[in-house]
Amino acid sequence: MSRGSSLRRPRRLSKSARLNHRLAVVVRDYLRRFRSRAAAELNSFESEPTLSSAITRAAAAERPDGRRYDHQRRLSQSTLREVERSLSGVPLGSCQSFEELHTEIERRILPIRGVGELMVYDTALRIGAKLGLLPNRVFLHRGTRLGARALALDWRARLLEPSALPPALRSRPPHEVEDILCIYKAHLRGPGRPTRRCS
Repeated sequence: MSRGSSLRRPRRLSKSARLNHRLAVVVRDYLRRFRSRAAAELNSFESEPTLSSAITRAAAAERPDGRRYDHQRRLSQSTLREVERSLSGVPLGSCQSFEELHTEIERRILPIRGVGELMVYDTALRIGAKLGLLPNRVFLHRGTRLGARALALDWRARLLEPSALPPALRSRPPHEVEDILCIYKAHLRGPGRPTRRCS
């Protein structure tokens, strides 16, 4: 074989191409392993008979079977009762967007001892499912900021526009991107197993 016809070594992918390939694998894994569970959670709130019952369940971080959602399992019962009291009678049904809903819930419950950004977001997302209001931008909190930082995104921001995301994530709805950044935060920093826990 002549020197000119020798096999060439495959060209190395650029850093951004490698990142997009890695993220495409992450997205496929999320769709296969976690998406149906997340969708079932939102569907259960959408199916609540009234907005009031959806707010009560969201405030208690309660699954349809009465057990608590993993994200809020460490919160005390007294904290969750205070969340319910703080949201009781608030006209959340008048909110016109998820961001407005999130802001109103944050104003009401974030001052409560034990409540953090994740509880605010999860409560808003669950109630938003009943109202037909889902995020159109990616909300960041402690867990998702770690994922955003691993991707060199603006992790200090409150929100990320979909246009700021790597191409492999832009096709997913913002609430799924939030889930992905949280579940895979350790994996995105380096090899590791995804975790369902977000904090």
